[in-house]
Amino acid sequence: MGMKSKIALGAVVGIVVIGAVSANSGDTDGGSGDKGSSAAAEQQSGGTKRDGATDAKPADDKGADDKGAEKASQAERFKAFVQKNGTASEKEAVSHVTKVQGADEQNDILDTADVYTDFTGGITGEGTGPAKLIASAFADWKQSENGLVTVYDADGELLGNGKF
Repeated sequence: MGMKSKIALGAVVGIVVIGAVSANSGDTDGGSGDKGSSAAAEQQSGGTKRDGATDAKPADDKGADDKGAEKASQAERFKAFVQKNGTASEKEAVSHVTKVQGADEQNDILDTADVYTDFTGGITGEGTGPAKLIASAFADWKQSENGLVTVYDADGELLGNGKF
């Protein structure tokens, strides 16, 4: 074996050893360090479980929990809540909402949600007043021990935020 081959082989062995050590670091209980990884893997694999069974419904099976339409988006559910329970000014402000993210994932430790609107101009534009109404309406819709909702304009610029 030549000198270059020995160096290349040593480098490959070194990379493999570093990879093995880093893969096992923090694994004190002998199992997986991330208890949610198997559930996440099952979701990504289309619901196929380790034993080969699947919990995914066939495409033509419209179970009893299907109410004639697919599950509404977070923005649609938020708008529906405000249409039912909000004031006239909140209804007007929420009509500009285009997208809501993070409203479903809550743990009461540090919950964050983002609300996107079709307003323009950033914090000096026309959307800062309605952003406060949107944040207030969001706080009525979702409750958390330590939640923060942030309202953005159409360009992704901050309009306002509030606790929920």
